Amino acid sequence: MTDIINILPDSVANQIAAGEVVDRPASAVKELLENAMDAGATEIQLVVKDAGRTLMQVIDNGCGMSETDARLCFERHATSKIRNADDLFALHTMGFRGEALASIAAVAQVELKTRPHDSQLGTQVTVEGSAVKDQQPCNCSAGTSIAVKNLFFNIPARRNFLKKESIELAHIEEIFKRVAIANYKVAFTFHHNGRLLYDLKGGNFAQRIAGIFGNTFKERLYPVEEQTEPVKIKGYVGKAEYVKRTRGDQYLFVNSRFIKHPGLSSAIEKAYRELIPEHTYPSYVIMMDVDPSRIDVNIHPTKTEVRFLDEQVIYAILRAATKKALGQFSLASELDFNPSTEIDFTPAAKGHIPETPHIEYNPHYNPFSATSHTPSSTFTPPKRDFSLPLADSTELAEPTPAKLTPVTPMSYLNRYIVTTLKSGIVVIDRQRAQERIIYEQMLRRRQNAQPDAQRLMFPVNCTFSAADSELMNELLTPLRELGFIIEPLGRNTFVVTATPQGVRDSDLQSILDQTISEYKSSMMERFNDRDKSVSLSLARQISSHASKEMKPEEMQHLIADLFSCQAPDTSPSGKKIMFILNEQDLAERLK
Repeated sequence: MTDIINILPDSVANQIAAGEVVDRPASAVKELLENAMDAGATEIQLVVKDAGRTLMQVIDNGCGMSETDARLCFERHATSKIRNADDLFALHTMGFRGEALASIAAVAQVELKTRPHDSQLGTQVTVEGSAVKDQQPCNCSAGTSIAVKNLFFNIPARRNFLKKESIELAHIEEIFKRVAIANYKVAFTFHHNGRLLYDLKGGNFAQRIAGIFGNTFKERLYPVEEQTEPVKIKGYVGKAEYVKRTRGDQYLFVNSRFIKHPGLSSAIEKAYRELIPEHTYPSYVIMMDVDPSRIDVNIHPTKTEVRFLDEQVIYAILRAATKKALGQFSLASELDFNPSTEIDFTPAAKGHIPETPHIEYNPHYNPFSATSHTPSSTFTPPKRDFSLPLADSTELAEPTPAKLTPVTPMSYLNRYIVTTLKSGIVVIDRQRAQERIIYEQMLRRRQNAQPDAQRLMFPVNCTFSAADSELMNELLTPLRELGFIIEPLGRNTFVVTATPQGVRDSDLQSILDQTISEYKSSMMERFNDRDKSVSLSLARQISSHASKEMKPEEMQHLIADLFSCQAPDTSPSGKKIMFILNEQDLAERLK
């Protein structure tokens, strides 16, 4: 029998490892930034071109490497972090597998320049597709500069699977934010295509959050802090009124390492139960410190998943800390801790006898006398018909405003509208109905090139993160077609001077934030229609911010608008808008 098992060459093995560690430019950026942090850097620069396709460079002022280490760092399983298996359970560093640089060098052209602080001369190493092309002394700053060029140059199929530039940049920015938040004492800069996106100075936790998300984001948060033996918690959780429909702006760190943990995320979200609408998600930035011997971070190649020895205990503590913050700070804003002292209370003089209170009344009043106002024996209360009149329509299959004339619609819980047809009682979800109406109105306006805009009395400035500003520039055209007049105003700021009908000034920042967040989620779909995606998101946002109370005539108008839509029974999100209870349904329920 012929032997069929072969030992793979190192170059092939490295490419296989690269598939686990480096699946897109953001993965390489993560490894490079974490290596810079482990080198003890206090200043880190990230330079990116073409969303990482052309260049990803990280420059730090860390400890640097010797000539020998500069060469060995590109070997598989080469690491300075661990010596034996026991070290895996006492980790205080980020990268430790020793596969990152070897994996990156297997699928890119890499240039490394490094110099220890106590050396006069540095080392330059050039690697291409796992092969060392050159190594020589060089003049460079103390620390390390590593440039990754032409990612996946030798794997065209994987390069073709990269998304468009805005998507890949959004992933890189997300990685940058995770590292920058966790290491708030370190200064970071981030350039993309020569444009400065972030310039973060070293400082405290609150300053870093404001630097990344803006001061407006910090104002939407409550502080959280809890000191216990199993876990130490500090951070911020979002106010209930600023929840989103997507899981954006959720950051959970353990020992300065960003993690994804469904259980702990659920602990935070369950603390919001009964405070936020269904299918909405709060923002949070939580840092937890746990004894490294009580966690295992070596269960996933990207090290974003961890396993806790005291998971149930940490779950309970995190949930309780979140509930405490929500209760303490939301209540404190409503209570007056400086009560007025204007009430003048003078104690009675010694020996004073209080006067006995008495009631004055007419002793001659007789309620049964002839002059009293007694009910007339001939009085009969007017008969009132509480039944709702039925409309002329007999079928819902072809709803038109002419056929459907609902009478006296009623509101239930400020969410549902109840009215009647000849075929029975119809219950309409008001928000979903508004979403359908607004969505179709937007599509018609776009098709007719006639946006319905209302000028604002005072322009409104909206601020976004660097990557979100890039996306906002992409969305300016569809937003203008829908009635917004938005123009860039300086760095990461846009000024809004007009909006579609129904959009309030106070809701603008929230509506645009959510629209960008949902657009980022929809971009992952290969055949996503940008314009329809923006229309759907805006319809959803405007309908959710609509007034909670409606007069009967307003409800009647909404019903007429709904049944003039092309698809009145289903919202643009694919959810049912209404249902009908006919006589047979009622009889079945009343058996």
